Formats: sequence, structure tokens, C-alpha cells
Amino acid sequence: MPENIESIMAPKSIAVVGATNRPGSVGLAVFRNLLNADYQGILYPVNPKAKSVQSVKAYPSLLDIPDEVDLAVIIVPAKIVSKVLEQAGQKGIKGVIIITAGFKETGPEGIKLENELKQTAEQFRISMIGPNCLGVINNAPEVCMNASFVTKMPKPGNIAFISQSGALCTAVLDYAHGRDVGFSKFISFGNKADINEVDLLNYLKDDPQTDVILMYLEDITDGRKFLETAREITWQAKKPMLAIKSGRSAEGAKAAASHTGSLAGLDSAYDAIFYQSGIMRVEGISDLFDYAVAFSKQPIPKGNRVAIITNAGGPGIMATDAAVRHKLQMAQLSDDTKQKLKEDLPPTASIRNPVDVIGDATHERYEAAVRHILNDENVDSAIIILSPQAMTNVLETAQIVPRVLKDIDKTVLCSFMGIVDVSEGVKHLEQNGIPNYPFPEAAVRAMSTMNFYSNLLTLEHRQIRELPAQKEKANTIITEKLQGVDSYYLSEYQANDILNCYGFPVLQSYLLKNISDIDNIDEEKLLPAAMKICSPDIVHKFDAGGVKLKIKSREQARQAYEQIIANARAFNPSADIEGVIIEPMCKKGVEVILGAARDPKFGPVCMFGLGGTFVEAIKDVTFRIAPMWEISAEIMIQTIKSYTILKGIRGEPPCDIDAIKDCILRLSQMLTEHSEIAELDINPLIVYPEGQGCVVADSRILLKKQ
Repeated sequence: MPENIESIMAPKSIAVVGATNRPGSVGLAVFRNLLNADYQGILYPVNPKAKSVQSVKAYPSLLDIPDEVDLAVIIVPAKIVSKVLEQAGQKGIKGVIIITAGFKETGPEGIKLENELKQTAEQFRISMIGPNCLGVINNAPEVCMNASFVTKMPKPGNIAFISQSGALCTAVLDYAHGRDVGFSKFISFGNKADINEVDLLNYLKDDPQTDVILMYLEDITDGRKFLETAREITWQAKKPMLAIKSGRSAEGAKAAASHTGSLAGLDSAYDAIFYQSGIMRVEGISDLFDYAVAFSKQPIPKGNRVAIITNAGGPGIMATDAAVRHKLQMAQLSDDTKQKLKEDLPPTASIRNPVDVIGDATHERYEAAVRHILNDENVDSAIIILSPQAMTNVLETAQIVPRVLKDIDKTVLCSFMGIVDVSEGVKHLEQNGIPNYPFPEAAVRAMSTMNFYSNLLTLEHRQIRELPAQKEKANTIITEKLQGVDSYYLSEYQANDILNCYGFPVLQSYLLKNISDIDNIDEEKLLPAAMKICSPDIVHKFDAGGVKLKIKSREQARQAYEQIIANARAFNPSADIEGVIIEPMCKKGVEVILGAARDPKFGPVCMFGLGGTFVEAIKDVTFRIAPMWEISAEIMIQTIKSYTILKGIRGEPPCDIDAIKDCILRLSQMLTEHSEIAELDINPLIVYPEGQGCVVADSRILLKKQ
């Protein structure tokens, strides 16, 4: 974290360079916001043409201010920002916010100007937010700083928001104001020429006013540092993080030679890094705040057993369907609870979860149901639904919820349905820390997200398991193949040499360099056999007609050899053909794929999923950044849609999932220890029943010099 970030976030004095009295100007908006926010420090407007700004004495330049200054907010034309920054350095100012736009976002000339800023900031050891940003808001009572040009100062709260987009910030603040959401910190960091998202996360990790962190990101500067910092926030500081990541890169759809290369892209890496660091990725602003409000106002649920209380059958059923769909468990109420409900509810009421207190329910009936259900040890959380009826007093019903929760520490979300008729009750709920959602499905999604976070906090096996490997032997093979070239495709036969170094279950195979080599094969050990083209220039062997299966005799092997070579030459006349691989036919099993690609920001990315020739069509795959925790490999396996196949269906035995996990961890270690491995496919990895292991049936590796 930059040493002077505190000078930006909690300065004792601020100079606004470009402050002005001109109506409609950014300089006026920023200076007026600082005044109106009751900033607790000293303000210095800087304007060579004005004697005062908003009745505060102005100074011609930073160097003319007689006192020490902690923070300079710079709002001058892009071409003179560097000069002002240099004056800040001469003045001894340690923090700056550059709101001015016109830098790298505008093209080559702007990039040049931004590089000048970086050099000046580094020379004077200035910490810098921006350029091209909205500014910074700190709602801490001892600071009260609104160094931005937003139209509304947000109310204080325990949520921090950081964003690369300034324009989005204004919309977010307006949306949050409408939902009565408050912020501890609100930071637009723009082009992040100096301070970036990792620095801000490091700061917010220890910020006592911040309990929940929201992010809008367009990219991540340093994937490794981001992962490490976010993990500390999740598992040490225990602060929930929610992120919107925009700009789903065109790289994600780029055609590539390997299955992994075509399926992986920058966005897959972001999904992986968010998951591995405990960040919950959301698709839009509405979900972002639906979840943030729940996290900021309610305790984290201790389990996923949810109870639903409603006065309308339809919404109760909809909520139940949504709960099951979002992997919540409908709580099984105890017999004691059911008896109490039976005594306090009318005979027409449903005392099974979802509990329907019937449309004419009074607030007393709601209170009895809510209290009995939340006191049930089988219930971890509850969603209270109210459909406004003529006989239901909405405010009185709302008042019972915080009253009951005074004695009970469980997670409760409400859905007083609608907007106008329930507004008075909703206001009371939210003033008392009970989030409300206009419709039950939104409440269920928020509860499900809270449960997901609760499960994250209890994850076990959060360590990297080092497996025995012949690292130096693999390194020798790689160095030899890259001798005199920048990249090299290892054929299956060559790739298996490296996989052997890391203990992968590779079949014993032989390379037939010419047809006469078939005379020397051991029929007893090899047949029936599979035969495959061996060429670094033919990646997808089936597409080239380069695979023949169930070869049962030498004569069939000769015929297969000739056909494979002919097909390969027709497919790619210029291909370098090393020969034909022959190996024993694998027993039938479940085909999965292991893969890897190297992302420019995050390094090695591992892939796992359902394998075979249709993997790119089915796309049932998941990704993780290497090196990975042992639990990451377990979750990779469990989160593909085809996991039910691996567990065994329709009489089939469960697969050897431990063997798959072992291979994923070996892959992660191999990629971490050899940065030259740019792409890798093991497809298929054939998995056998539990306890019988798995086998690599095909593989390829692309090496690149680093």
C-alpha cells in the first residue's frame, strides 16, 4: 500500500488547484462540496486569477500557500497537470487527486502525458489517485471529506465503494440515495496511474468504518497481489466483497489451437480469481445493492436452512421455488414449533415451511409466527413476506420484526411486496436495519449470496499441497525443446515425458517412426491398441483422421499406420510428421479434460471439465488460477454441471474423484514451476470407478520462451 495514502483519505489540509467561482465548473463543484460536507480540516483554493473562492482566500499557486498541505486536488487542463504536480512535490505535498481527464484514455498523446505524471509522482514520492476520476469521499466523522464533483453527498454508512468509472459513480450515488444506502468511503480511481484497486483494498481491509466492500472494475493491475489482498479481506478481516467486472474481453472468444485456449479468456481468469479470493461477482447495480444492504445490516447466516413466513400462498410458493433453485435448504420445523404455530394460528393456516399465516393476518399473528420460527434450532434464517391486504396494518406488522430480533441473533430479510402501499412499513424496517425487497425472489437471491459467503468462511484445506516431482528433469526437456526457437509444440509422445516427471498416470506408449517398426511390437502387451498421429502441427487428431482404435493384430496396425499417415498429409501437407503413436486401448471410463493457458495478467490458469471431442460445444468447464489450494481443486470438480455423472448415475459406480483432484493439483504445481508452459490439454483424462484411478489418453503442450 502506498505510504502516503492516508494523506489522500484523511488529510488535515486540502488545496484545490483549479477552484473557481465560475458557475457550472468542476472547480466550483469540488470546492463547494468540500465546504458543504463540513470538512474538518483547512481548505486552500488555488487560482491565479481569483482573490477568493466561495469567500475563502485564494492563492496564486501551491507554492504560495504558507502552511503545510496534505492533499492537493488538481482540476486544471491536462497539459499543465504535470507542472502543478511538480509544484506539489516541491511543496512537500504527499497526496494528490487528479480529477482532470485527457490522459491515456485519449490515445498516444494522453499516454505520454500520463507517463510524465508517473515520473513526477515517483520522483517526489507522491501518492496519486487518478487522473480522469470523479474524486474521493470519506464519511468518517473526524474527516467529512467530499473531494469530488458529485451532486449529492452520500449519507454515512458501513459500505465502501471503489470504481474505475467516474460516470458510473454518479448513477450509483443517485441509486443509493434512493434506497437510503450510506457509505463509509466512495472512491473513483480512474486511470490508476499510481494508486490502484489493490492499494485501495489494502486500505479498506483495516478501515474501521468499512464492513462491506463494493467494486466496479474494468481490469486488474496485478492479479497475484489482488488475489493475496482479497484473500486477507475474506478470511482474516472477514469483510464481504461484491464486484461488477465489465468489459468481457474479445480475447475470451478468440480462436486458439487448443481446447483450453479457445475456452479460456481474460473473463474466465477474472471469474477464477474472484472465486478463489472470496469475491462475489454480480451482473448489475441492482444486485450489487440488494446484496450489499443485506451484508451491511444483517448477521451472516450460520447455515443455509431458511424459513419463509407469508400471508399469501402464491408468493410463498415462488419464494420456495427460488430458495431451492438458489441452493438454500427449506428448514424442517420441529414438532414443538409446529405445535406452537397450531395454537396461535387459525386452522386454515399452513404450519409447514413455507408458513402461511393467511391473508387476514394481524400483526399479532405475524409476531407469534416469526417468534416461534426464529426460536427453532432447525432455522438459520428467515424471509418474511407481506402482501398488502385491506385487513393488514403494514406499519404495525413491520414494527414486530425488529422487536422480535432484539432477543434473536438470526438473519432476517423482508419482502413487503410493492412500493406505495407498503412504503411506511418498509421505511420502519430499513430504519431498524431490516433490508426489504419489493419481491420475494430478490430477497431469496440476497439470502443465497449471504449463505455462499458464510460457506466461504468455513472452507477447509486452504493450503497448497506440494507433490513429489522431477522438476529438474522436466526443466531439461523444456530447455532442450526451446533451444533456438521462441515456441514449440510438444506432440503427445513428447508431452508425456513432462507429464511423467510430475507423476501423471500416463499410458506406456511407443513411437512408430516407420511401418517396419510394427514388426517389433509386443502384441501381448499392446493389443488391442490405439494408434494416433504424432505431429506438433496437428493438434486435433480426430479432425485430421489421425486416430484408429481397437487395433487387434499387426496386419490391422499396418493398415492403420498407412491410413493415418495418408489422412494427416491430406489434412496438412506441410505438417512435420514424427510418426504414429501406438498404445494399449484404455478401458472404458468417464472422459474429462484438464487444460491450462497462461493469462498475461494472472499467469497460469487451470481448466477442468467434461472432456471428449465435443468439449468446446458443451463448455462444461471451470477455471482456477495456479498455484491453487487443495480445496480449489475439490470445488473445481464439484461445480461443473456434469458432477452428477462423476458421482455415478443410473447404476454406474462413482468415479475416482480423488484421482482427478490429484491430477489437478499436479497440473497446478507443474504450471507454477515451469513458466514456459503456455498451453496444455489433457483430453481425455479417462476416469475409472472409485479407487481405480484414471489415465491420460491424449495430451499436448505448447512451450514459449519467457
